[in-house]
Amino acid sequence: MELYVNIGILILSVVCLWFGALWIVDSAPRIAYKLGISDLVVGLTIIALGTSAPEFAVTITAAIKHQPDISVGNIVGSNIFNLGFILGGVALLQTIKTSPKIVYREGTILITISIILLFFLRDYSIAFWEGIFLVSCLVAYLSYLFIHKEVIEEDISGGDFRWYHIVQLITGLAVVVAGGHFLVEAASFLAKKMGLSEWAIAVTVVAAGTSAPEFATSLVAAIKGRHGISAGNLIGSDLFNIMGVLGLAAILRPLHVAKDAPLDIFILVLLVTTVVIMMRTGWKISRLEGFILIVISLIRWIITFRQ
Repeated sequence: MELYVNIGILILSVVCLWFGALWIVDSAPRIAYKLGISDLVVGLTIIALGTSAPEFAVTITAAIKHQPDISVGNIVGSNIFNLGFILGGVALLQTIKTSPKIVYREGTILITISIILLFFLRDYSIAFWEGIFLVSCLVAYLSYLFIHKEVIEEDISGGDFRWYHIVQLITGLAVVVAGGHFLVEAASFLAKKMGLSEWAIAVTVVAAGTSAPEFATSLVAAIKGRHGISAGNLIGSDLFNIMGVLGLAAILRPLHVAKDAPLDIFILVLLVTTVVIMMRTGWKISRLEGFILIVISLIRWIITFRQ
């Protein structure tokens, strides 16, 4: 009976994620245009922070409960899932347009911070001072974004703004976060039934569950032609995950991880570099490139399960 209950929760969570994403994508651009902020910045900040909430909840809770493999594995797995399955899947359904700004600025930052994370984990741990460094990088990055306001590059009108769009955005984020939370709980239960290790669960099932909000939001945004939000949400979420979530977790408690961790982070660095190159070629991620990203992610899952 418990098995069927969790399957039901899994399905209901996906429904919540989808409708929550619809509300977010509808309200966020209206608020952005009202404030004179571009879709890209909204995707990189407000929406990325909201869709990263499940990762935050899982990673911080795991760190406090002395489960560093889940804490770190969730972030590494989520970032790989975001750029592999989600970005690839969305591109497979709908070609995603990119811009020089997200390629040269956000792309460079994401590659750099991923390499730094790989360096930090050379001794299979993330120390307190390394957490401080990561969080400081996030504060500096966000300060730059809000001090230097973006020029609105997309021609699509955000529509008329009404006060209730703020409520709609907050409600959408809340529904997405709640859906992500219950999805993770149900998915983790089902994964344990399969006898997976803690690290394997973290970098696959839990990571996929906490990345569900990003998938729903980015897919809806791409369908609606909000490419700045679609790509910005995924890149922004990955930046928040490493610098903010993982950084804060390390500040709360030094994180010691399994010997398998560096391999997954090395794969993350390669995937991030591949995605940035794809975004630069033709200033878009084509359906073929999306398919390639999905294949890379599938191979990585196979490697993880075999380990």
